[in-house]
This record gives sequence, C-alpha cells and structure tokens, in this order.
Amino acid sequence: MTPQLQQAIKLLQLSTLDLQQEIQEVLESNPMLEMSEDAEPELPASQDTDTTEPTAAAESGTESSTDVEVAEFSQESTEIPDLESAIPNELPVDTQWEDVYQSPVSGPAGGGDFADSDFESRNSSDESLQDHMLWQLNLTRFSDIDRVIAMAIIDAIDDNGRLTVSVEEIWESFDPEMEIELDEAMAVLHRLQQFDPPGVCTHDLRECLLVQLQQLPDDTPYLGEAKTVVNRYMSLLGNRDYAQLIRRSKIREPELKEALALIQSLNPNPGQSIGTDNTEYIAPDVFVSKRNGSWVVELNPDIAPRLRINDGYANLIKRADNSADNTYMRDSLQEARWFLKSLQSRNETLMKVATRIVEHQRGFLEYGEEAMKPLVLHDIADAVDMHESTISRVTTQKYMHTPRGIFELKYFFSSHVSTASGGECSSTAIRALIKKLIAAENPRKPLSDSKITALLEDQGIKVARRTIAKYRESLVIPPSNERKRLV
Repeated sequence: MTPQLQQAIKLLQLSTLDLQQEIQEVLESNPMLEMSEDAEPELPASQDTDTTEPTAAAESGTESSTDVEVAEFSQESTEIPDLESAIPNELPVDTQWEDVYQSPVSGPAGGGDFADSDFESRNSSDESLQDHMLWQLNLTRFSDIDRVIAMAIIDAIDDNGRLTVSVEEIWESFDPEMEIELDEAMAVLHRLQQFDPPGVCTHDLRECLLVQLQQLPDDTPYLGEAKTVVNRYMSLLGNRDYAQLIRRSKIREPELKEALALIQSLNPNPGQSIGTDNTEYIAPDVFVSKRNGSWVVELNPDIAPRLRINDGYANLIKRADNSADNTYMRDSLQEARWFLKSLQSRNETLMKVATRIVEHQRGFLEYGEEAMKPLVLHDIADAVDMHESTISRVTTQKYMHTPRGIFELKYFFSSHVSTASGGECSSTAIRALIKKLIAAENPRKPLSDSKITALLEDQGIKVARRTIAKYRESLVIPPSNERKRLV
C-alpha cells in the first residue's frame, strides 16, 4: 500500500478522541498546516432519510452540516495596575514580595482557603480504600501496638472492603517478640469495622451486612427482623426460599418483606463507594434527528477541525530550487494536502455508512429495540460499494447520537433468526423481547428459559432454550430461581 492509502486507513479506524490527538501531532510536526477559527470545516452535506423513499431521499442532501453556529466567547478585560510606578526606588536587602504586594490568590497573610483549595485541586489524585482507611486511622487514638495491628488489617482488605485473610492469620504473622494477643487483634478489628464506609474490614457478606445493621439506630423499623434473617438464615435468603424462611424464622410475610427491603438498602461491597469514578465521555461522530417527517443524518462539526494550508509558508516554495530547505517545505506541503484529503475521505465514508444504517434501522428509531432489523457488514458494504473490512473500520469506536440515546455504530449490526412466517428477526430485537417478558413476569413465579422459549414461539419466533439463556446472560439477568421475590 502507498503511504497515502496507509494514512487514509489509519485515520478511518481512529476514534474521535484519537483523531483529535493525531491532528494535534500533525499540526506540531508539519509547518504547512494550521488551525483556523475562520475557515469552515469541509463536511459532506447532511443526508435526509425520507420515510417513504429512503434511497432517493438519502442521496439528496437538503441541508449542510456546516451550518452550525459557533458561539464566540469574549473574555472581559481586567484592569492591571501600574506596577512600575508602585515599585519603590529602594528596598531593604531582606525584603520579600509579600511585604510589598498582596497576592491576588491569597489573603493578607499570603495564605487563605482559596490558595489551599487551589493547591489541593491541582495536586489531588484518586483515593484508594486503603488511603481512606489510613486517613481515619491517623485521626484515631491508638497505641503503637494497636496501630501496627490496624495497618496490617488495612493492608489485608481488597477493593470491596473484604478481608482477604482471617484475623488469626494476620495475628500469626506478627513477630512473637511483640507479644500480641489474639484478643488484641480482634479488638482492633472491631474498632476498624466502625470506620467509614460501614461494613468495611469484614470476612464475608453476612458479617458485612450485620456490621451495617448494628450501626443503624435502635429505633429503625424492622431492625430486629433484619438482624435475625442475616444472622441465622443467610443461606435461605441467598436461595430465595421465602416459604422456608417464613416457617423457620416465624416472621410473618408483611414484616419479612419490610425486613428484606431494609437489607437490600445495605451495601454488600462498601469499598466500591470510595474513590473517584473515572467516567469516560463519548463524543458522537454522527447526529441523527427527525425533521419534517424525515430522518436527517449529519456529522458532528467538532470532529472536523478547521485546518488549512498556511499560505505564508506555501508561497515561500520556489520552483526549480533543489535546496534542502525548499525540498523540506515542498514535501511538507504535499503531506499536508494528503492529510486534508484523508480527513475529507474519512468524513465522506463515515457519512455514507451512517446514512445507510439509518435507512435500514428506521424501525428502531421510530419504535425501539423490538423493531431492530437484522443487519450484517456485507449488507452495508454492498450498499456503499466498499469492502467489509472498510465498513468494520468505520463502525468501530464511532458513535451515533439518536433521539433514543448514543450508540456505537456496531450496535446496529446483529444476526438474524428465522420466524414461522418465513421472515427474519434480529438478535437485538429478541433480547428486547426477553427483557420485556421478564419485566412483566410474576415475581413470585418468574419465567424460566423454557417458558420464554414457548412464549416467543407463540409470536412466531423459534429460538432454542440455550440461545435464550445466552441472551439472558448477556443482559445480566439472573436465572428464574434467583429472580424470585416477595411481592
């Protein structure tokens, strides 16, 4: 492959964030390219997908995706004092800056809450559960021996707040010369279990829930029933054997229901509540909206930065000049043109593929997942006259913003299942039907996979029971015996 083709393929498979980084690197390495806020981005025209004649309407672009208003933000000018006139002609040798000027960030003494908060914001990092526990340990009065025990216990907890080894094993790991008793280690453990988050430093789920229940006020409704269930009948609760649980605990069903609601309000993995959630934000590549009865597809203008050739440098290139500087500038100009052409090709290909996907999946946009049609890469490749590998690159890590949410382009592709009438149903639609049936089931008698298979067959969709189980697991829906609950 030629270098130009390699570059085009590379840009095609980059995500939006990776593309922005690639553009920044090219701008820094190629003097012929520059960013301009005045230049309009070269975007292909938006495509209208009519509801009656998709093919003809998709090829007639009525609106341009470049018609985007760019908000200009003006920064208010601030008055800067005449520092030169304020500086004394002569200063003592030991004079400091704070003696003459007041810092705009700090207070009169050069400090203040604002400076401290700014320092913390610039130097903060994600706090682990161990860091959170050690911070509380430093604020608690412990003897030197107890502090050693506490640090050993904190080191033994995982990210969920659960102990990875028993207290006995921790106690046996201490030097015998320290003469630490097992009761001392247990006492330190009980003190650590009062730390935040509630339920930390426990051995198992039962102990974790009990510690949290013990920290609730004594007048909490149904607290006694909840402690009884967790302390004595955890296995029955895990198996959702409510009939046996009611018979053994001698708790009536209404009270048991309230006690279970209290237990469900607890956190089984308290350690996960500590630390910053590193959320990844997605910038959609394509916007889809309905206007005047037609679905309109247009590119996100933010993914097409305003790049242009630097005319000043381009005009410096001299013809028939073989000097090293002129050769370098001529090569840079050619590379800049190739890069701009590759960007334009990427946008056009992405627009073609997104338009065909919208044409094919209008039912999903109108009615939801149950109306999703079967679609494979080969179908789109034939429609846009490209290779399947190209379609795969275009649809990977590219996202479409629709009225129903933001989806990766890969989401709209799914295998098909034959129906009794001779038609086809996509796997995505079957998953949506399974989710709908389970949402409407009787919680006392959840639907088994075999029953769901029979219900789908009544709708003309023939799916094997093991396929239903696979789809259910992909939806993170537990089996029927684990979905049983009291009404």
